[in-house]
Amino acid sequence: MKPTLLVLAAGMGTRYGGNKQLDEVGPSGETIIDYSIYDAIRAGFGKIVFVIRRDIEEQVKERFVERLKGKIEVDYVFQEITNLPEGTKVTPDRQKPWGTSHAILVTEPKISEPFGVINADDYYGVDSFKILHDFLMNDKDPDCYCIVGYKMINTLSEHGHVNRGVCGVTDGLLKNIVETRQIEKTPEGACAPGPDGTVLKFTGNEVVSMNLWGFKPSCYSFLGGEFRNFINLSGMDLKAELDIPTSIDKFVKNGEITIKILMSNERWFGVTYREDKPFVVESINKMIAKGVYPAKIY
Repeated sequence: MKPTLLVLAAGMGTRYGGNKQLDEVGPSGETIIDYSIYDAIRAGFGKIVFVIRRDIEEQVKERFVERLKGKIEVDYVFQEITNLPEGTKVTPDRQKPWGTSHAILVTEPKISEPFGVINADDYYGVDSFKILHDFLMNDKDPDCYCIVGYKMINTLSEHGHVNRGVCGVTDGLLKNIVETRQIEKTPEGACAPGPDGTVLKFTGNEVVSMNLWGFKPSCYSFLGGEFRNFINLSGMDLKAELDIPTSIDKFVKNGEITIKILMSNERWFGVTYREDKPFVVESINKMIAKGVYPAKIY
């Protein structure tokens, strides 16, 4: 059975100032998601599942579901604030989604095979999808997952800070992962504010997660339990979110799962900020000139 690609597209895009998931960056109106799906199809994925908000349903149907007919199976699911474990209570004033772990959980009715996870607004590179596909097809351990990792220096924005899951790696396996916020590029490498008020300094060679994950269906069980605990503790918080790195870190440390780190040498780019868009457009055009992509995908 071919693996599925899960596209996280329910984010608000607050730093970007608009619906960056559907912003056009290609010469024929392509979005970053279009290039990711194109790469996934030629890598061998068999289905695409979007996690979206209800207010972009029609756009997703028009842009992706209709255009991809005959190329790959496409489905979508809504990430709703009200999609909660039975018997839990939360604040009625909550406005934003519960985080990326919750986004994976809402797809359980749609996915029963190994699957990859990507952000809608990140460009990962052709080889990254090949690496992910090969792992999902060939690794048969139901409790072994993977991260396609990147060097931190290859994932930073020129226009502001970014959040990255910084990975501790031993013998090719994830030892721990720390969701590190506000990482900024500097002439000496990169830095970020530490939790105790000190400045964290990085060389740029650290391995980071860009939310390019490989999972097996067994993940729904442990993520479900973790999310219930999270809601019981933080359900009344207006802004608390449970992200994938936080969930994964716990289960790696207690030995319940294994995460392989599969390195990509690709250069990440994305539209975290509006100022990032010209660089993304230029990068896409260069790859079209090299023959990596056609000038018109659809």
